[in-house]
Amino acid sequence: MPATLFEKYGGFGSVSRIVMTFYDKVLDSEEIGDFFDDVDMTRLIDHQTKFISYLLGGPVSYSEERLRRTHAPLDLTNEDFDEIARLLHETLVEHKFDPGDIKSVMREIEARRSAILSTGAA
Repeated sequence: MPATLFEKYGGFGSVSRIVMTFYDKVLDSEEIGDFFDDVDMTRLIDHQTKFISYLLGGPVSYSEERLRRTHAPLDLTNEDFDEIARLLHETLVEHKFDPGDIKSVMREIEARRSAILSTGAA
């Protein structure tokens, strides 16, 4: 039996496919797609693959400080965060994650809301 969701769902290869599906949705989103117009998507997909792997218990670590530094210049809103979370949830369903595992991943994402939405002003 796999020890982590990362192992259960196939490691980096599987997470990479999940992230590709996720960003197809993100780029098509009328609410947040514009955030990515001038972004190096290859680099971002690599970063996001590592981040999602981390959330699934994989061999990567991210500090809240790193999340704050990375996202502070973006001036993201709760609505932006909610759209990202919705698209991730939809992606995990499409990739046949068990409902309980989806809830676990979404709890991990939600636990990082304040770091991701931080503007550095606090």
